[in-house]
Amino acid sequence: MTGIRRLVLDVLKPHHPSIVELSKTLSVLPGVHGVNLSLYEVDQQTETVKITIEGENLDYEEVKDSIENLGAVIHSIDEIAAGKRLVEEVETLQER
Repeated sequence: MTGIRRLVLDVLKPHHPSIVELSKTLSVLPGVHGVNLSLYEVDQQTETVKITIEGENLDYEEVKDSIENLGAVIHSIDEIAAGKRLVEEVETLQER
């Protein structure tokens, strides 16, 4: 059986811990092969980050718990890929 291979999350986090600390925490979870964090917005109290996680049989609940344990919250799941291999999106005529 194959499971989740990519998660893209929109996350609101406090300034501390840093995105470096958050990425380290997520990168050691079981099945995680790589983590990318991109900072999108900063205000006085919070930061909005996009988190992309790739791996094998990712456990969404474990990812969510790790994020929440650091004081952050998932706003949305922006992309998810599952199956035996990753499928890249293709632009359709309607999107051009």
